[in-house]
Order: sequence, then C-alpha cells, then structure tokens
Amino acid sequence: MGDRTHAHTGAAGATATADPRTFLRNVVLVGHSGSGKTTLVEALAQTAGAVNRAGRVEDGATVSDYDEIERRRQRSVQLSVVPVVWGGYRINLLDAPGYADFVGELRAGLRAADAALFVVSAAQEPDAVAGAARTVWDECAAVGMPRAIVVTHLDTARTSFDEMTRICGEVLGGDDPDAVLPLYLPVHGPAGADGHAPLTGLTGLLTWRVLDYSSGERREESPDENGQAPLREARNRLIEGIIAQSEDETLMDRYLAGADIDVETLLGDLERAVARGGFHPVLAAAPAAEGARQGVGTVELLDLITGGLPAPRERPLPRVTPLHGARPPALTCDPDGPLLAEVVKTSSDPYVGRMSLVRVFSGTLRPDDTVHVFGHGLDEPGRETLPFHESEVRVGALSSPFGAQQRPLTACVAGDLACVAKLGDAGTGDTLSGSDLPLLMEPWAAPEALLPLAVRAHGKADEDKLSQGLARLVAEDPTLRLEQNQDTHQVVLWCLGEAHQDVALDRLRSHYGVRVDAVPHKVALRETFAAPAGGRGRHVKQSGGHGQYAICEIDVEPLPPGSGVEFVDKVVGGAVPRQFVPSVEKGVRAQASRGVAAGYPLVDVRVTLRDGKSHSVDSSDAAFQTAGALALREAAAGTRIQLLEPVAEVRVLVPDEYVGPVMSDLSGRRGRVVGTEQSGPGRTLVRAEVPELEIGRYAVDLRSLTHGTGRFDRAYARHEPMPPRLAERIREQQETSPVGV
Repeated sequence: MGDRTHAHTGAAGATATADPRTFLRNVVLVGHSGSGKTTLVEALAQTAGAVNRAGRVEDGATVSDYDEIERRRQRSVQLSVVPVVWGGYRINLLDAPGYADFVGELRAGLRAADAALFVVSAAQEPDAVAGAARTVWDECAAVGMPRAIVVTHLDTARTSFDEMTRICGEVLGGDDPDAVLPLYLPVHGPAGADGHAPLTGLTGLLTWRVLDYSSGERREESPDENGQAPLREARNRLIEGIIAQSEDETLMDRYLAGADIDVETLLGDLERAVARGGFHPVLAAAPAAEGARQGVGTVELLDLITGGLPAPRERPLPRVTPLHGARPPALTCDPDGPLLAEVVKTSSDPYVGRMSLVRVFSGTLRPDDTVHVFGHGLDEPGRETLPFHESEVRVGALSSPFGAQQRPLTACVAGDLACVAKLGDAGTGDTLSGSDLPLLMEPWAAPEALLPLAVRAHGKADEDKLSQGLARLVAEDPTLRLEQNQDTHQVVLWCLGEAHQDVALDRLRSHYGVRVDAVPHKVALRETFAAPAGGRGRHVKQSGGHGQYAICEIDVEPLPPGSGVEFVDKVVGGAVPRQFVPSVEKGVRAQASRGVAAGYPLVDVRVTLRDGKSHSVDSSDAAFQTAGALALREAAAGTRIQLLEPVAEVRVLVPDEYVGPVMSDLSGRRGRVVGTEQSGPGRTLVRAEVPELEIGRYAVDLRSLTHGTGRFDRAYARHEPMPPRLAERIREQQETSPVGV
C-alpha cells in the first residue's frame, strides 16, 4: 500500500462519484483514554487535506473535541464524526471516548462503523494494555468488529514499537501468535542527547518500500541492502499470517511452492483476513512535525483504511424484524433498497435543537421524506422494559457532521452517516424505515448504570427547570438512568462512574441552565416486628358539640419475608361497627407506611383487629383511622423492631488473577459469596449476596481493584434483618436526618 498514488484532493464534505457502497469507509478509533485517538484523527484530517493545521488537545483546538466540556477537561466525552476524502474514498472517522465511563459512546461508534482502528500508546505500561485496553478490545470483539492496531507516542523516550507489538500479540491476539503482526516497521533517525532515536519513517513489509518522512515530506525509496535479513523474516511471517487467516488455500500452495505473489493479491487477502476478524495488522503513526504537512504513517494508515478495511456492503446488517406481520425482506447495503436506518446518537444543538446522528444501512434517506420511527430504547440490563413507541415523522434537513460543523446534504445513501434535525421524539437506538415497510432493528446492548447520584435543585429557579433538564439529559445520553425513588423521595441519576457523574452535572448546568446539588444517596430500609405484640388505640375527644370516639385493640405478629402487611378482622359482637373496620385498616396501613420506630415502612406483619368500642354519635371514619394508627404505634413500643436492609444478588466477572482480591473485598462488605464459575478463557464469574448499603460505590471500587478489567451487575434479592449494632447507629442518625440512609 505504501507505493500507491492517491489524489489528495477534496474537502471533508465532498462525496465520491462512484458507487458509494464501494467508496465509503466508516472507521471508529477506539482505545484506552490517553492513547492518542483524537490527536491521530487530527493528523489524518491534516494529511487528507480536511484541515490546514492539526489542532492540539491541550489547546482545545481539535475538530473532534468541540464541546466546551471536552475542551475544559481535555478529554473526549462523546462520539464525534470527522469525514475526510482520500483517493476518491469518503472516510467517516469516528472518534470514540476511551474512558470507561463513556463506554456507551464507544458502543454507539461500533454500531455506526464497519471497522475499528485500535489505538495503543507505546508509552503505556504492559498492565494498562492487559487492563483497560483489553476491556475496549473485548468490546470490539463482542460485536465482531474488524480491527487494525495503531501504535502511537513512539516519539516519546524509552518506547519500542517491537515491544508494544509483542505485548499486543500476547494480550490481544488470543491463542494465535500470528493474529497480530506488523504491516510496517518503524525507521528511526540518529539518537539524540537523551539516547532516544526519533521516528522518521516506515518500511512497508508487503510493498518492500521505505517511506521517509525526515524532510517533512513523504519520500519513497528502496530498503538498504544491509540489514534486509530481519525485514525479510518479518515479511515472510506477515505473508504467512495473512494467507492463513484469509483461508486462501490456493494462494498458500503457491506461496509454499516459492512463487512470487504480487502486492495487489496480498492486499486482497489482507482485506479478507481483517474482515473475517482473525487478523489484526499493526502500524505506527505520529503527528506531523512543526511545518510538515504529513505525520509519519498517516498516508499508510489512510491507505490501509481504503484498501485493507471492509466497505459497508461487506459487513452484515444487524438483525431486522418486520412489523405488523409483514414478510421479512432480504436487505443489503443497497441505496435503491428499502429504507433501514438507525439513530446511533442524540444531541442538542443550541440553534437547531435536537439532532440525531443516523446510520443508513439500506436505502436512501432524503429531506422531507416521511419515515416510520419505531423504538424500544437500548437493551440495558437492569432497566425496566421501555414501552414500544412508533410514529410517522417527516425528515428535516440533512447534514454531514464535521466536528461541530454541519454541512448540508441532499441525501444520505446506504452505508453513510448523516445528522437529521428535529426527528420528532426519535431517540438513540430507534429504527427508521419506510412507511410502506415498517422494520425494527435489534438493539445494541447498553451498559448498565450502577453508580447512584442523588440530586436536588440548587434553588427555586432550578426547581422549575429540573424535570425538563433531566429528561433532555437522559434523552441525549441513554446510558444515564433516571429514578424517582418513592421510598426515599430522592431524584437519582444512575451513572457509569465518577467522570460520568461530573459530566452529567456539568452538562445540566452549561447546556440546560440547571444547577443542582449532589446529596448522599439513600437506601430504602424497612421495619418489621421481631416478636408478637398487642396494642390498644384510644382516640376520645370531647370538647363540646360533635366529639371523636374510637377504641380498637389489635394483635401484631411477624410474617415470612415478602408477605407485606396483612389485616385480619376478628371482632365479634359488633364491638367495632362493620362500617368502621375498613377505617381501622386504613389507619393501620397509613401508619405502617410511615414506620413505627425509625421512620421506614413496616412490612411482613399480620395485624388482627380483635376488639374495640364505639359511640353512636361521636364515632367516625376519621376517629377509627386515628385509633388504628395509635394501636399499631403502641404495639411497636412494646416489642423489638427490626430494621431490614435490601440485599442484592451481585455477579462479578473478573480475570482469574483478581478472583481472590474480589472475594475478599466482597466479604469485607458483609457479602456472602455463593459460588464461582469459569466464564470463558481466563475469566471467572463470582456470585455473591451483598447488602445494598455496602455497594453504593462498588462501580468505582471494582474498577480500581481490577485495574479496569472487572465488571458486575446487580439485582434486588430481598430485605434481611440488619446487624443490631448497625441498626442502632442508623436509628441515631435518623434523629437528625430525614428518612433514608
């Protein structure tokens, strides 16, 4: 690929005139936070002529990180699109955040793309590759995404391309050592005073050309005759790996027979091997030096994207279900086929309003078309099933995103991406299809938000805007989960991590003008009777005129967990008139909901009304409600009341080497490990039951404990009695704080 000649013309908004299914590429850049993805996008955009000068993350001047939050934090927090044109190909470069808290944006990028550039920093420690980088790699593997590897930061002292390639092969290559092999080898210049030799060029192992960038312009030359032996050894291993992974048996026979194989044939097999997901070529890249037009390896990387990564028509479409009993159509990436598109991201524009980033899989999307919108949200474990929704929506203006810019489009064909303004109530994950053939795409899995953030309005003005601001925030970021907790009376935003929390609060304030205060998250506790007890409720008031008179006697006994509150009427002889028995029950249940000891709802008891007294004139519904409540409070005062805490079933998936520390940590949280089982090579699933009071920050703590490699899910199991010492401490806290912990 290094000896191809390209026409480096065309602005980012240009489109190829040939078949778009062939001359389109959608590539998402993924990798660990700080690996250099955004800097690489800038370098590729500069090389392709889309920008005159590459911006720097430190200066807040990059095309990708255009949001004020990203510029302020110097970190990508959302998916962005930077289209470029290279050699007649339109390439949509999608820059995905690398930090684990924004994995939802990563998954959206994987849905929109057909291949991934996995960016690793040569300055990273091996543990970082085996940790957070491996987690991102597994995300790609889970959706069958073809991947190439790009090694960055080779201009940093004490870095080695060979060493990082070896680490990637061991950690990311699986069982096949030849699944991760270099396509180019770096060329270094003379060592400086610090002993570090700068990266000045590359040697193409397939093309057998040296690509020299030392002058600031890319020049091609033949390899030096001295030192060709290791190059030939690397070349032979690369060719064997490509042919083996492409499963081209005929070509393998020719190669083993000693026949010369031309570069174009090898490139065809390279594309097949990468598209199959079994081979991952490795390249080196560096941003352009001051005054230079091209960064080292950027031309080769663009060549790989256009010549070695799959086109949209070569990737299978997500599974589709026809609606209303229609026959399933045979869909392909065909601009003339039935319309099938999906909203992969939702955002807000201060001037246009709601914007939807749409990937078209089949057909062509045009402004003013009427489309069928069908949605079910994303497939998130733990989230309540969202109601299906469908509507007919008229498509607004189409545009091609270039960072923050929007460039008008007349149409978006199959395989391409576009932003659509004001697409009704369509949200992330919703399917767009033709009105004559409504379709529904299988959703991608959204990460489960497991870190709670309780918020309240900062002031009266914020109170009025809070509901709308939170609703817009959740619509823009579907990985957030909004909960209105009826037990603790808190508004809770469930997030993926602390950085996710910070960005959510920042976005609420800067985008929607809503200031909120974070408050301690409360866990919904319960109360129950530890032993049977009786109580007498006497509500008698005579103050002239119509009085109040009601007396009732009850027995209370504990029930098995999950029984709720039962009410039994055993009054005989009309001691409590029949019309007032429901009043007693209503009073008992109202008091039970308010609690009888520490202010938490009372559960798992049977209340038996056994006797009482009434007055022919002064008894009333309200009086017997009050008497019922008083009787329950008196019964509680005569026995021990247990506090019940919620217990969660927790499943933790970790690499084998972290099983011991994770089990020890769970035990320290009053957890009970109930079992372990193997879950794939080198990974173990730990199942435990843990009080919810102990896992409020487990999403953060587990990430720290396992270096970003562990993940977990949780589900409510039951309420259990709390240890007496802890219960007493909580009762003391309740004397000075509202309900909840």
